[in-house]
Amino acid sequence: MASISSACAIPRLQPLPAVRFPAASSLRLKPAASLLCRCGPTPKVDSDSVPQEKAFLLGISTSSWCAGLGGLGFLETAYLTYLKLSNSEAFCPTGGASCSDVLNSEYSYIYGVPLPLIGLVSYGLVTVLALKQSGKDFLSGLRETDRVLLMGLTTSMATSSAYFLYLLSTKLEGASCSYCLFSAFLSFSIFFINLKEYALKELQTMVGLQLAVSALVFAALSNSYMTASPNFSASSDITLEPVEREITEKSTPWTIALAKHLHAIGAKMYGAFWCSHCMEQKQMFGREAAQILDYVECFPDGGGKGRKMALECTLAKVEGFPTWIIKDKVLSGEQDLQALADASEFVFEDGFASTKAKLMCEWHGRR
Repeated sequence: MASISSACAIPRLQPLPAVRFPAASSLRLKPAASLLCRCGPTPKVDSDSVPQEKAFLLGISTSSWCAGLGGLGFLETAYLTYLKLSNSEAFCPTGGASCSDVLNSEYSYIYGVPLPLIGLVSYGLVTVLALKQSGKDFLSGLRETDRVLLMGLTTSMATSSAYFLYLLSTKLEGASCSYCLFSAFLSFSIFFINLKEYALKELQTMVGLQLAVSALVFAALSNSYMTASPNFSASSDITLEPVEREITEKSTPWTIALAKHLHAIGAKMYGAFWCSHCMEQKQMFGREAAQILDYVECFPDGGGKGRKMALECTLAKVEGFPTWIIKDKVLSGEQDLQALADASEFVFEDGFASTKAKLMCEWHGRR
């Protein structure tokens, strides 16, 4: 019985020690996410990693769109740069040969640098910066400034495209250039897509930069093309018949002497009948002196479709009007008369003195 009672005896539980809980105000509760069980190793977080961008269109981010469009522009301008450097004709899908006229005109240069080459560099930078924004490891060290650089670059490209569209519709009216229009479409698209990356408050802080960049680009282009005149070299849709324009200004003894000096040394002025700067240059000399100048009309048969530049102008590699060639010196654009005198080493006093002496001799001989 003793063994049975001992086996059936229920052990007595020992009391647990008292636990003292801290005050509720001192408790720090962890978020519920930290209490969840994790399977596998804890992922490492890279502080330099670029956050995932949201899709902009067709599931593609804005940076990827900018990089893709920039790549298309890079390929187009690379092709045009090759044509420019190799002096080859462009393939024009529409508009006949008039797009070649635009691509080979004086407006295809900025301060003597081929415009396609500038576009090549610009589109290349846009592509690289956009790829870096999308998370690609390019140009390390620009992580904090690439957005500002991309904004300034795309603003300058959009401003340039607007300026060139203005030239195409006014200075080269009637000509068509599919490459120009495609490049303008790419520039505007990249600009507006890049704006999508900025919130309204951010854009307000960038307005000053955009206005400054636009003003600088506009001033540079205007200064570069100040003396440029349209070159209807072969096939513009409009046709201009040659006209003789009257010179109304009267020559002075100085301008007549300068014109005779330029004629004596073989200096030539190349121009076109529609060129306003050429007409203004003649007005500087005056009616009598202008007839003494060796003036070469580069489009004696008219300008426009089917009208070719004169062979003499082609051999002289004339790219704009007027163009002066004085003792192997090429002066492009409308020139001040003193600049022509300096380039031709003309000294009016000596010439005036010799002319006066000759007249005096003739007068004494008649007596």
